[in-house]
Amino acid sequence: MKKLIPPPFLLVPMAIGIGILSCLFCITGKTQDNPSSKTGLFDSGEVLNIRLSGNIRELVKDRSNDAKYHPITLSYKGSDSSLISIPIKVKTRGHFRRTQGNCTYPPLQLKFSEEDTPKNSLFYQQDKMKLVTPCRGDKYVVREYLVYTLFNLVTPKSFRARLVRVVYDDTVKGKKSFPLYGILLEEAEQMAKRNSRVLLDGKLVRPEQTQSSDFLKMAVFEYLIGNTDWSVQYLQNVKLISTDSISIPSTVPYDFDHAGIVGAPYAKPAEALKMNSIRERRYRGYCVTDLSHFDETFTLFNQLEKEIYGVYTNCSLVEDAYKKSTTKFLDEFYKTINDPRSAKTVFSYPCNKDGTGNVVIKGLDKK
Repeated sequence: MKKLIPPPFLLVPMAIGIGILSCLFCITGKTQDNPSSKTGLFDSGEVLNIRLSGNIRELVKDRSNDAKYHPITLSYKGSDSSLISIPIKVKTRGHFRRTQGNCTYPPLQLKFSEEDTPKNSLFYQQDKMKLVTPCRGDKYVVREYLVYTLFNLVTPKSFRARLVRVVYDDTVKGKKSFPLYGILLEEAEQMAKRNSRVLLDGKLVRPEQTQSSDFLKMAVFEYLIGNTDWSVQYLQNVKLISTDSISIPSTVPYDFDHAGIVGAPYAKPAEALKMNSIRERRYRGYCVTDLSHFDETFTLFNQLEKEIYGVYTNCSLVEDAYKKSTTKFLDEFYKTINDPRSAKTVFSYPCNKDGTGNVVIKGLDKK
């Protein structure tokens, strides 16, 4: 019998896991042990329980820039409670979160093959998929997941996400981890296709060369959540999609773990921005002198106000301190966009030549 003792690289406090489980129940109502085969992977808000089996230690330790794929088996219970097992390949990915010392658990990339994935599986027709893993506590994974759901409210040109509980089963060491929460992210190509667009992978443009309405939705949203860890010029945590390879592209953000609304303990603003903390908001769009261009975007966020607050306040089991701080954080955003003087100061900041609105952050490279 395998020991239910987590190896050091999979250790997680049980109190955190229990607290997050309570939070997830108030978000979705239940976990999903028996998903319907007719339901797509991202069509449900229920938490999906999965298991990754194989040489987990070898996988987790392989954090180099040229990390290789490792054979792993992904399994979960089907709609009839039968075990569905899929042989896949997995490798570590990312930059900050993959670096040894920054995070205990490196983010992973799952690679599926069509011939090995059953047609009745939730993962059928998936190719490569990101799995966001806990860096320093499950609660920050859940908070980042909530940010994805927030942006789903703003626009369909956004990444869909699915919360999962993952058991890491090291079949070599004979040890299993406690269930850890993670996020499965929709593939970029899949997101583009869902929006009748194509992915412009590797194309570099300036923010001013993107669809204005989509960019403003994204940039104001990044301000709402207190995230400065993005750049269109460097494709830093931003994807570009368009109707074809020559049309004006739209911007789609991802990776929100450095946002102030998430509050991850390792997150810090870039030194070049001269900010005190991630809870200090900074608008990082391009210079717009006529603030009436923001009217449509501000109207949209005002229309979504109740739903945006509801993502947090409707969850009675969310820790009180976080609920209160997040409500206050949202209050500050809405006060700003509804006060013409404050809005002008904040959203015309990129026009300030003495500010850091257009600074090129050293170290940002195209992913």
